[in-house]
Amino acid sequence: MVVLWVMSAVGLLVVAPLVVVLASYVIRPALECARYAEDILVHGVGIAAAVEPVPVLLTTRELVGEVTQRAVAYVGALRRLAAQP
Repeated sequence: MVVLWVMSAVGLLVVAPLVVVLASYVIRPALECARYAEDILVHGVGIAAAVEPVPVLLTTRELVGEVTQRAVAYVGALRRLAAQP
């Protein structure tokens, strides 16, 4: 019976604190990884929202080309009108 009490005391006074200390070495980095993952998620959503309108830039480029052509034609027409006597 005394051996049971001694082993219980050793388990409670030595093994349990050792398990808690070793668990803290694992839990602390795991919580830090969780914070980093949350940060990545927040910024990833922000980046996705920021690049959402990028496909519309193709339409914008086409429209700018169209406007440029029409502006050149307009300036050419103005020059022809100004050149007439």
